[in-house]
Amino acid sequence: MILKYSVPNMDTWTGRIDSTENYDAYRWHQWIQPLDLNDNNVVLKPFVAGVAIIGFVSDEGVRRNLGRTGASKGPMSIRKELCSLPCCFTQDFKLYDAGNIHCNDGDLESSQEALADAVSKILSLGLFPIVLGGGHEVAYGDYKGLMKSGLAPGIINFDAHFDIRPYPVQGTSGTMFRQIYDELEKNNKPFDYFVIGIQKRGNTVDLFKIADRMGATYLMAKDIGEGDLTEALKKLDAFTKRQNQLYVTICTDVFSSAFAPGVSATQPLGLHPERILKFFKQIFRTGKVVLFDIAEVSPRYDNDNITSNLAATFIFSAINSLAALHQVSV
Repeated sequence: MILKYSVPNMDTWTGRIDSTENYDAYRWHQWIQPLDLNDNNVVLKPFVAGVAIIGFVSDEGVRRNLGRTGASKGPMSIRKELCSLPCCFTQDFKLYDAGNIHCNDGDLESSQEALADAVSKILSLGLFPIVLGGGHEVAYGDYKGLMKSGLAPGIINFDAHFDIRPYPVQGTSGTMFRQIYDELEKNNKPFDYFVIGIQKRGNTVDLFKIADRMGATYLMAKDIGEGDLTEALKKLDAFTKRQNQLYVTICTDVFSSAFAPGVSATQPLGLHPERILKFFKQIFRTGKVVLFDIAEVSPRYDNDNITSNLAATFIFSAINSLAALHQVSV
């Protein structure tokens, strides 16, 4: 039994309908199905391919990190932006809404454990998990879920921050990758960590030193903000070739506040989404990604749902890439 879990609310999935019979005119709200992770009678058809979307309704990590709270509303806001996206994949590729994990009692640790159980369950069903934050503390729960499933993938984090701060008392939205590092070290497994979009103004000198000691690879925002991306993409390619699996996570504060005003920590000199998308698509083309999450969309600070819409754009890209890989494999 997965704790702190609520089943999907399919009333969220509404939108315009162009046809009720022609699949080529379908939108996501017409195709997505509910998935109750606590229903032990759920059995998917053999060889089904698809994605299960689950929300992590949490502000606790951001609150502990003294950030601007509001990301707990992110999963609902992102789902609304997903509703009317077109089904650009064939009918043998399925979409599921797997509900939400909640943290409304301040006990982040038990919510992260619950998320780990949910991720592990989704993987056991043969589906690809896409997790909607919530604060970026979602990453620790996600990775623990991967480890429960016997996986320890390399990590690619699109982020202005390393999120490797010490946690003498409890974890926050700024400690997850330090926590993952410690988990992997305890289990004698390598920590392969690549961060894209690091801002010098957002990390102390000590954090750069810690990242180097951990063996992390990173690209500074200033180095990929403009100009040719060939060398940066080569660096990414070298990292992905060394990995058997990949976990991809986006903290929306990696983007310029012109494109992502609704985040926990705005970045006036953040990156343009189109440049990030080049890296993102290259990663998914490897066929090695086993989980994707996007974090720290904070609707209370958004403007016309720009940030939620941006998150939906990256989810759209991820799902279309996964569906294309499935078509190649069948």
